[in-house]
Amino acid sequence: MIKRFSVLYVGQIDLDNVGADGTPADQRRYSNEQLIQAYDHAEELAKHMDERGFYCMWMAEHHFQHEGYECIPNLILMGVHLAGQTKNLKFGQAFNIIPMWHPLRVAEDFAMADILTGGRMIFGVGRGYHAREVETFGAPVIDNDANRELFLEQMEVILKAFNEESWSHSGKYYTIPPEVPYRGYDLKEITMVPRPVSRPVEIWQPIASGRTLNYIAERGVKAMVALTGERYAEQMISQYHDAATEAGRDIPLGGDMALGFGFYIAGSREEAMEKVRPFHDERYKWFAPFGFVRYTDEQGRPWGTPGAPARTPRIEDGVDQKAWFCGNPDDFIGFLREIEDKYPGLEDIVLQWPEGMPWSEFKNQLSIFADEVMPAFAGREAALPVGDD
Repeated sequence: MIKRFSVLYVGQIDLDNVGADGTPADQRRYSNEQLIQAYDHAEELAKHMDERGFYCMWMAEHHFQHEGYECIPNLILMGVHLAGQTKNLKFGQAFNIIPMWHPLRVAEDFAMADILTGGRMIFGVGRGYHAREVETFGAPVIDNDANRELFLEQMEVILKAFNEESWSHSGKYYTIPPEVPYRGYDLKEITMVPRPVSRPVEIWQPIASGRTLNYIAERGVKAMVALTGERYAEQMISQYHDAATEAGRDIPLGGDMALGFGFYIAGSREEAMEKVRPFHDERYKWFAPFGFVRYTDEQGRPWGTPGAPARTPRIEDGVDQKAWFCGNPDDFIGFLREIEDKYPGLEDIVLQWPEGMPWSEFKNQLSIFADEVMPAFAGREAALPVGDD
């Protein structure tokens, strides 16, 4: 049963001249004064979500984006700041790009954030996809196999740091601790100080491939599927469930997963599509070249593969694929009820702030959703004060 409603904000500023015929993504360049508007947006969004009873604000880690789409380089730091501006809202990292971190540094930072915010942080990990970002930090991403190998060892280190009081690690990329003398003895083990108080740490990861999906399902890492066509999402949810079951985890279909959607609420489907069209199109001007069109054709072939569409999607495609919802509040309730029936274990829905949509317009959309859609789900949970059950 759907219980929790969250929002994903990737860190965009107010973009000018948006839409399919607007300024090309690669021609956007903004001043530092304009780019830091992303932090004002984050504060406004967090406060509004907190007041309206949303569960979690998810944000994305990215670097060097003078184009203005994704302007938050440190999610843990941002989450701690926003926790001080709000009362109950949780803050999720979607996602810390682990190859750009030393695994102990991100583990320590999250542990401090967990303690300082009273457990209001949710740990999320990803492998990255921007060559400009990951390769600049000295990690591989163009070589997918090398990226995955590094990430898996980093995760091994992070899990030891979270869960074991005293430990060591010896791998291809890391030897922790180094075998050096320390205060008259040879160093053999290390303890991370501090460790998270909220243990076991809840960990989320986006689904990018079948190999990733099986890995996280077997280890109890939760999975986020966002802006993904209905048929493709069904494949990934079923595969996650099967892998979890094979690993001995007894969860219902859709359990330990979140589904993310783009949306616009208006008087009719047609009106909503026209309202959101320029923002939908602006998003895919930036993201489609990275392969973020997770749709399938009628034969189940992913877009971009031989025989399937390879063009930039329109909002009509997103609605047909059920990756985007457009319509009135009652229709949105019905849309979510269908998802509940299909995936009885699904508890988390994540709403996307479409790139290019002004804050005032998205704020109004969230208010409509909170007032007219959320109350229909009696089992929903807002973020609760620390100590509440």
